[in-house]
Amino acid sequence: MLSALEQVPFETAASLAEKVGVSEATVGRFCRSNGYTSFKDLKEHLKDDLGDHPWLVSDRLNELRTTARDDEGHLSQGMELEIAAVVRIYEYARSPEWQNAVARLARTQHVFVAGFQTERGLAQYFANQMQYLRDEVTLVDLAGGNFAEILASGREACLVIFEARRYSRLAKLLAREAKTAGIPVTLITDVFCDWGRETADEVFAVPTQFNQFWDSTAQMASLSNLIINGVCMELGPQVEERLNRIAELYGRFTGHVGDPVAAIEK
Repeated sequence: MLSALEQVPFETAASLAEKVGVSEATVGRFCRSNGYTSFKDLKEHLKDDLGDHPWLVSDRLNELRTTARDDEGHLSQGMELEIAAVVRIYEYARSPEWQNAVARLARTQHVFVAGFQTERGLAQYFANQMQYLRDEVTLVDLAGGNFAEILASGREACLVIFEARRYSRLAKLLAREAKTAGIPVTLITDVFCDWGRETADEVFAVPTQFNQFWDSTAQMASLSNLIINGVCMELGPQVEERLNRIAELYGRFTGHVGDPVAAIEK
């Protein structure tokens, strides 16, 4: 379906099921698992999104303004879609792929995290949180232009990539090169990514459309929090010593409001 998205708005659930070789009910379940109420709802979103300009921001913003003036139904629908997305994320947390990724992030010698465009912030948040749990976690340097710290280090490593449409070519290229080098890749992306399966060991496709004028990657942050929680559980009680040490260092150099850890040295 992802390889021919431009045709989906003109299909029915029955015709698509026949082409794919599944039941009509399976098509419906697939749509609901990705945050849509039905196949019809998915088609309506695709009609707005497909084309040379994937976001069509002006059209969607105008529609949102018109709907907002008429009623607040768009907010209720958006809330329902976000709830469905959270359910999807927690379903991922029970999958074998999730367990593999969590175990690898806890035990692999070096963890690299990359994000491009607006997803750079998500990558930094994830890397900073992981650094509280374990050492050798690095936010990938985008300025070097060669990713040598990942691809030429010779160390045991794994890579986490955050990416959403309109996809940076660097994300796909880095994932492909890492896989060629034998470095496991976990890709956190949206449901429209059609190149992830060929370049990553695990793909966690998160719904990003919540009846807003622009796609929202907020649920990627929710998913990353669940991964961090899983890594913490995987590491066990030993993680407490590191958490305390980092808190102590922060208190010594920076300090928390109302809770000075160390006296200021003169």
